[in-house]
Amino acid sequence: MSLRFLSLASGSSGNCYYIGTPEYGILLDAGISCRSIRKTLKEYGVGMEQIMAVFVTHDHADHIKSVGSLGEQCGIPIYATQAVHNGIENSCYIDEKLYLSRRVLEKEQPVQIKDFKITAFEVPHDATDCVGYLVQYKDQKCVLATDVGHISETVASYAKIANHLIIETNYDSEMLQNGKYPEFLKDRITNGNGHLCNTQTAEFLAANFDLHLRNIWLCHLSKDNNHPELAYKTVEMAFGRYGIRIGKDVNVTPLKRMIPSELYFLE
Repeated sequence: MSLRFLSLASGSSGNCYYIGTPEYGILLDAGISCRSIRKTLKEYGVGMEQIMAVFVTHDHADHIKSVGSLGEQCGIPIYATQAVHNGIENSCYIDEKLYLSRRVLEKEQPVQIKDFKITAFEVPHDATDCVGYLVQYKDQKCVLATDVGHISETVASYAKIANHLIIETNYDSEMLQNGKYPEFLKDRITNGNGHLCNTQTAEFLAANFDLHLRNIWLCHLSKDNNHPELAYKTVEMAFGRYGIRIGKDVNVTPLKRMIPSELYFLE
């Protein structure tokens, strides 16, 4: 059975990603409405009964909006670290508190969901706690690294083993510095615990590229300080300096903020 990937939403207004087989799957984050999740999955032939779990990266509103209804009304287990669960518990942005659906995981300790092995790893970001995820299925390794303040040794080590990588390119530095954001917000974004810019991600990807990496999705693009074409071009230019050919050596796709992606079949 081939592995499938779908971005339901990717940006500061909401984040949610699906990884699955024809029979079952999981969600990474649930920062859009339960209704939108249900509707989008149905359009791609995925029923809510096929969702085995939700894995949460951190407790910011754009990642947790519907964890309550998914967990308590739909009966889907919600996995997060203890600190992230504490943040969810205290958040005013969730639609329902978690009780029976709450599952606590530990960083670097894999969780088995049918044939999926999911491992959380430390990510630097200004949330209560923040993790990325490695999702392993047979010989396929999918890695999500979003809301990354800087590429730490841990983030780098997981990104380097991915066959399929979902990684943040949040902002273009020039657009941010010349934009309308107040200085405190610009500082928060760029201080090493906020977000990655296009150039940081592009240079890391180019310098550490290996042919086992087949797909790269650029995620969590800023509405005000980035464009999908700009993020793509920044990666393309960095790859060009290393002789890496997009479309031949690797596929690179910027994800839309509130428009679902196509359903990708991962080989």
